[in-house]
Amino acid sequence: MREIIVATGNKNKMTEMREILEDSNVKLKSLKDIGLGNIEINENGRTFEENALIKARTVHEITKGIVIADDSGLVVDALDGAPGIYSARYMGHETSYHIKNTHIIKELEGVPDEKRTARFVCAMACVMEDGGEFTVTRNFEGRIGYEEKGENGFGYDPIFYLPEYGCMSSELSPEEKNGISHRGKALRAMYEELFRRGVFNE
Repeated sequence: MREIIVATGNKNKMTEMREILEDSNVKLKSLKDIGLGNIEINENGRTFEENALIKARTVHEITKGIVIADDSGLVVDALDGAPGIYSARYMGHETSYHIKNTHIIKELEGVPDEKRTARFVCAMACVMEDGGEFTVTRNFEGRIGYEEKGENGFGYDPIFYLPEYGCMSSELSPEEKNGISHRGKALRAMYEELFRRGVFNE
């Protein structure tokens, strides 16, 4: 089983990623697992891809192992793409997602359904042991709802409405969400690329 480091300290992300790859021959290790839980990384990129690469490169320089990192966020068309790459920092790091979600709903007051389009974006970067690197990016399309609903998921999931399912992302089971989400699609694409490069045959 190959060990791959994930450049994150986010427990929710780690849980989700481990669930997505639970049937694979990969053991994912978080920054906390390898003793780097307090590392500070300056995510000063201008795109999701740039920020993902910054995180993966920083951790690879220390560990020299295979490192993957994701940068993901919510892009709301009616808000000119906000919160975008600032999703985690939107309204401040310490601000609860309930407050963030309530704010976004208020910002969209009077905006009709067809203009409430939004998507979750996940850019995933990998730095290989030899320093080679690549990225994959996947989207999860939906709309912004009118109130928070659902107990599953985290972050902006309670306001992310999926018309084809008739519910919020946070109302799906973890299995359903992982099958269609931005992170699920990006992580599976990452795994396929690593497999293509022979990582799991070494």
